[in-house]
Amino acid sequence: MVVERKAYAKINIGLDITGKKENGYHLIKTIMQQVDLYDVITLEKIESGIEIGTNSKDVPTDDSNLAVKAAKILIDKFNICSGIKIFIDKRIPVAAGMAGGSTDGAAVLLGMNDLFELGLSEEELCEIGVTLGADIPFCIKGGCALCEGIGEEMTTLENKTEMYALITKPNLNVSTKHVYQSLGLSVGPAVGPEHPDVDKVIDAFAAGDTKKVAATMGNYLEKVTASEYDIIEELKHDILMAGALGSNMSGSGPTVFGLFDSMEAALVAEAELKDKYPDIFVKATGVING
Repeated sequence: MVVERKAYAKINIGLDITGKKENGYHLIKTIMQQVDLYDVITLEKIESGIEIGTNSKDVPTDDSNLAVKAAKILIDKFNICSGIKIFIDKRIPVAAGMAGGSTDGAAVLLGMNDLFELGLSEEELCEIGVTLGADIPFCIKGGCALCEGIGEEMTTLENKTEMYALITKPNLNVSTKHVYQSLGLSVGPAVGPEHPDVDKVIDAFAAGDTKKVAATMGNYLEKVTASEYDIIEELKHDILMAGALGSNMSGSGPTVFGLFDSMEAALVAEAELKDKYPDIFVKATGVING
């Protein structure tokens, strides 16, 4: 038996860092939104062990891969006697701030739950997933959500807007760990006037006001990544000049996206910027895992 699942990417429409815990984890307040960009994960039972393959030279095929970690935790936790073969058809840019590794791990948890008939609920899968990575519970649930804590506290949001994301990743990789460390925050709440107002973005979602969403979104991590790579501000500027209602960096970067209220406008901007930024594409938002 073979199970195939789509593992959807996300963008952060508003990302704030609200504090730092004694264990070093940073507390966040962010709106995560799935987009119609996905890896395809194929799972197949084998006699024993965990085998992993991929079409991408940038994806690790050892125990550091979250897909492998997800498979191992289920095999160990439920004493699964047979093994699993995983193939990742990689379409999400690697090290891009779009939860590419986390969504693959989430897809393995969901797929193995079906393949081995484990009968785990979504909440139970999320409880397992958060031990592997803070973004995994969102990737399991999908859609649009306010994520707090280290990312595991999720409140589903009703996104009434019609939004299309023009997404581009410059030719560089950014270490999420490095970005967080570079914030230099002390243990306790993070204060200061430069924090984005995520609540305003939530209000704009509820009102179905795409222009307000685009105008109010922000990313606290952007100040670190943009200070080290000039391309971030250049990308934002060019995307805005091409007609985006607003532009933002996703996660710790380096992916930058622009929001549009029509697919047609986004495609016009893509055509305008394609020669300068080859790794650029337009995707609808609001996808639900499937």
